[in-house]
Amino acid sequence: MISIEGLNKIFKQNNKQLKAVDNLNLKINQGEIYGIIGYSGAGKSTFVRLINRLEEPSSGKVIIDKQEITALKSNELRLARREIGMIFQHFNLLWSRTVKENIAFPLEIAGVSKDEREKRVQELIDLVGLSGRENAYPSQLSGGQKQRVGIARALANKPKVLLCDEATSALDPETTNSILELLVDINAKMKLTIILITHEMHVIRKICSRVAVMENGKVVEQGDVLNVFQKPQQSVTKKFVEQVMGNDEDNEIINQLITNKTSGKIIRLQFIGETTNQALISEVSRKFNVDLNILQGKITQTKHGAFGTLYVQVNGDKDVIKDACRFIENETSVELEVIENAI
Repeated sequence: MISIEGLNKIFKQNNKQLKAVDNLNLKINQGEIYGIIGYSGAGKSTFVRLINRLEEPSSGKVIIDKQEITALKSNELRLARREIGMIFQHFNLLWSRTVKENIAFPLEIAGVSKDEREKRVQELIDLVGLSGRENAYPSQLSGGQKQRVGIARALANKPKVLLCDEATSALDPETTNSILELLVDINAKMKLTIILITHEMHVIRKICSRVAVMENGKVVEQGDVLNVFQKPQQSVTKKFVEQVMGNDEDNEIINQLITNKTSGKIIRLQFIGETTNQALISEVSRKFNVDLNILQGKITQTKHGAFGTLYVQVNGDKDVIKDACRFIENETSVELEVIENAI
């Protein structure tokens, strides 16, 4: 368990105070992949550096497995940091060292014997899929391979926690997916807690169980990823969900129909599960004498299930349409919103 209590970070610039992290409180469960998302300047990277005290907090507590990291003196902190691995956006590799030498570096600092180092380094090379590249230098590696070296190095001392600060932001989509799959695999095999800092919602929805949304140094929304997708409360959260689910361009058809004063109702259905929409459309068609025209829809996968949005045009008798909508709202788990009513 990681407990963040009243965490603050104030920077002083030109006799002014900038509050980068503002009274932040979080509980992160042991073994989960927890996402922190926010736009540039939200304070998320400062926050993650406060966890291992690469930045010193102005006030507040960071507690990992009942040990208060923020209260440790320098020697104690140095030992505690061995249990907190970290990977970075731009890899931070030692360019004069080979793959295996980069991975071995934290073990050398920790005073691990040569035989043990070599054994551990080979285990990590196999784990991250770099077999055959042991003697390559960073300049000879692709971006994805460099990040795999960074991950292996962060895991060298068998940490309890892995901090990922924009670890996929410098990578192309295909490589990003391979790194995310690797993190999921590591999480499952090593049972370590992963805190993932990002500004990309598709990263969150792919591997995280829960997410906290940051804005202006504060956590403005948090919860299970599926719930946040289904019911985003804050405007910044809605923008992040739109990254995955689409918005303006995808709604051109809807806007055109509204402009042309189409008949009937246009409704938006939000549902969990790939087959929910198909079963519902079929059931409503059988129960009620209405015409249902699917305009557009999208389903996205999260770690704990699918989430979808479906736009449907409903035509028929006014009262029957009302009955059909009432049935969806009261008798199913699907959420309904009337987008346009032209009757």
